[in-house]
Amino acid sequence: MLANFYRLISKCRKIKQNHTKCIYLPKIFQMRQFIVLVFILSFATAGMSQQTSFKIMTQEQRSVWVDSMLEYRIENMLPDLMRRSGIDMWIIISREYNEDPVMKTMLPSSWLSARRRTIMVFYDPGEGKKLEKIAIARYDVGRLLKGEWNLDVYPDQWEALVNVVKKYNPNKIGINTSEHFGHADGLVATEKEHLLRALPQEFHPKIVSAENLAIGWLETRSNMEIEFYKELCALSRSIIMCGFDPKFIKTGKTTTDDIVWRLRQLVTDMGLDAWFHPTVSVQREDKTNFDHLRSFSGRPKGQVIQHGDLLHVDFGITYNRLNTDQQQHFYVLKPGEKDIPPSIQKAFATANRLQDILTDQFALSRSGNEILAQALSKAKEEGITASIYTHPIGFHGHAAGPTIGMWDQQGGVKGPGDYIVYPNTAYSIELNAASEIPEWGKVIRIMLEEDGYYDGKTFSYLAGRQLKVYPLWLK
Repeated sequence: MLANFYRLISKCRKIKQNHTKCIYLPKIFQMRQFIVLVFILSFATAGMSQQTSFKIMTQEQRSVWVDSMLEYRIENMLPDLMRRSGIDMWIIISREYNEDPVMKTMLPSSWLSARRRTIMVFYDPGEGKKLEKIAIARYDVGRLLKGEWNLDVYPDQWEALVNVVKKYNPNKIGINTSEHFGHADGLVATEKEHLLRALPQEFHPKIVSAENLAIGWLETRSNMEIEFYKELCALSRSIIMCGFDPKFIKTGKTTTDDIVWRLRQLVTDMGLDAWFHPTVSVQREDKTNFDHLRSFSGRPKGQVIQHGDLLHVDFGITYNRLNTDQQQHFYVLKPGEKDIPPSIQKAFATANRLQDILTDQFALSRSGNEILAQALSKAKEEGITASIYTHPIGFHGHAAGPTIGMWDQQGGVKGPGDYIVYPNTAYSIELNAASEIPEWGKVIRIMLEEDGYYDGKTFSYLAGRQLKVYPLWLK
């Protein structure tokens, strides 16, 4: 039962041994600079103590990885996504420090923001023909988008853009506007006004929302990303284990906030980022009922940890522009207890079963709302009191793609819930199952979240999933 726990603990306690994995970057579409790049993502800790020393890629290594990933996506994935959406020209416009969410994911690693006004134009001339990649800007945008704004010919940037549109005369011009997806709604009002004013009237009927194209770009993962994601999720879980170091936690003294800030500090010390502030909460044998549905705004903070507590953590990091989102459970054994109470183990198994029910519903062209309804119906048949609020994950923590329920919308989510499932997409399987604990005289919620991947046929977890509550022996 405790094998997985000790396996994770060992990653934090082996001082001299490094756990090393190699990530092989794919051949980069006939680029002279790259054939095969090999990078090492290795992580180890110097003991499960106040000092941890996970080994992370250098900034230079991260830069090469990110740029190679972007170049592969643009050359090999973007043409298919444009054809799938029926858009042959995609125009993305942003000004410095007010970047479109999509543009931010397309900027090269050395660009921390757009420069002045940056305009990207992608034109697909059709099957078998090379994608045109143009930057209406004073600078090249990475190695693929060459700056083609000649001030001597076109002193006005919008004139330069219009010249490109006239040159290719596209059938449909996609712009990033969307009612339901903030990720795909990055064209600000002022820039849209400038665009419409500059474009000749005959092109106006060709302008369409690039919502599906933008979401497709954001949600679709390459093999290169998935291989890295597996290591990233394992790393994120290892940080959680270090945050719950038994040497750090003292019953009657350590608070949930102490663990929260320890997790934040571990991430900072590794040179990484947390994309949201972690939470650590307690369910225990007392008269206080923990209501998950109100916990997001009213979760008790700074609770002192005691023997017999069931601890829950919600945690996620960002590394190489990808995000994790994980929730795990720990139980503080009481003096004399040798194992976790059977009722809590059973409650956890019920939540694992709910995960299976949900992931079994994944199918191509099935909407998030359809998956939600079918999963909840199946859970009800099996007597599980379920709540499902699963979301895509990738370039954003709460990413673009089909929303499968929200904690306060179990009847479906208009807009994002109507979006369908596509292959090669990643999800954070987030849900909870309520179970009665007879010896506590109350109902608890096992709140789970694990990151996984749907390849179009099967769903798999990127770094496995928690199958048992982790025990903590504390003084």
